[in-house]
Amino acid sequence: MSVENLIDRDMRHVWHPYAAMPATERPLVVDSAQGVRLRLAAPYQGVEEVIDGMSSWWAAIHGYRNPVLDDAVRRQLDRMSHVMFGGLTHAPAVDLVTKLVEITPDPLQHVFLCDSGSVAVEVAVKMCLQYWRSTGKPEKTKLATWRGGYHGDTFTPMGVCDPEGGMHRMWGSVLKPQVFMDRPPAGFEAGIDERYAQHLAEVVEQHAGELAAVIVEPVCQGTGGMRFHDPGYLQVLREVTRANNVLLIFDEIATGFGRTGAMFAADHAGVSPDVMCVGKALTGGYLSMAATLCASEIADGIGRGEFPVLAHGPTFMGNPLASAVACASLDLLRGHDWQANVTRIAATLTKALAPAQDLPGVKDVRVLGAIGVVQLDHQVDIPVATDAALRHGVWIRPFRDMIYTMPPYVSTGDDLATIGEAITAAARVS
Repeated sequence: MSVENLIDRDMRHVWHPYAAMPATERPLVVDSAQGVRLRLAAPYQGVEEVIDGMSSWWAAIHGYRNPVLDDAVRRQLDRMSHVMFGGLTHAPAVDLVTKLVEITPDPLQHVFLCDSGSVAVEVAVKMCLQYWRSTGKPEKTKLATWRGGYHGDTFTPMGVCDPEGGMHRMWGSVLKPQVFMDRPPAGFEAGIDERYAQHLAEVVEQHAGELAAVIVEPVCQGTGGMRFHDPGYLQVLREVTRANNVLLIFDEIATGFGRTGAMFAADHAGVSPDVMCVGKALTGGYLSMAATLCASEIADGIGRGEFPVLAHGPTFMGNPLASAVACASLDLLRGHDWQANVTRIAATLTKALAPAQDLPGVKDVRVLGAIGVVQLDHQVDIPVATDAALRHGVWIRPFRDMIYTMPPYVSTGDDLATIGEAITAAARVS
């Protein structure tokens, strides 16, 4: 079957994420992947393989065809690929939950396994709402968050994405109104702006009677703008939510498992949320899986209610294949000096992206952990930028005014240098 035939059928029938139908964008066909490279089924302008600068939307932290992860899937496949999780259990899921409890902040003792990041956020919110209903405060139904955030594409997560600049603003008239605080001041090491800290406190205090929870992406706002903020604001939120009897949710779907230079972004601040969502890199990019963790207080509160169970049950919850490869991925991450590796990536990306700082139209260049961002003062010409990067042998996926990378942790210094050259070239022509 020819590549052209495959692309033709794709463009006629396959509805890709954030894309039009009928399709207006011609996709690249990936034939195979190995390490950090994607081999194309047909050359693109003479390029046969490209470095994946995106880790497949930030998930493939160990790269592709990792022998340890491949073996974990094969061994589990020989036992069973799936079994329902209602009334049954199995070792891969129990082992995974145990590992998650070990590496996340201490109060998080209970784990609900989910299908995806959006579902993990849905479950987190449902936990908080049911907790208040079960403990005699059913009026606490609203959520607060700061602007510039992104939490997923299903309805509850859309409701706490940025209401103006975000991609879900078209749904404002049908989403439940929530409480929005100003976006945090930019800069990972910017220090605490006391006026902003007071703003956070005032909004939470003003709405405390109706707030079920505050939900934020800690340290790095991802799809909402790749913005870094001082971890001290997480401490402010932890203090003010406790003082006002409001729960705190950290959405660590993008930031978890070392991406920002700490195992979890919450670790930068030394604070613990009541509920935490993880996903993306959980399985090393092999299979879709996420998890929602909560403190015992939340679980115990729900258990004392009139309806003492969490009313949620995904069909593929705790899938054995996903659980097995997630266990292997966590062991692989913890078995190596991941923090030193991410620090290495940060230093190399800082050097590799530095030339972009002097380009016309570049507003900012910033790096945090294994995240590198070139922000323009205008919208990226995505097809032109993508073409420039591909000609340099790198796959990236710019959006809005951002040309960025979240490379696999196994990327070498040469790989990262090439990514830097490609992003600089993309910024130059955008």
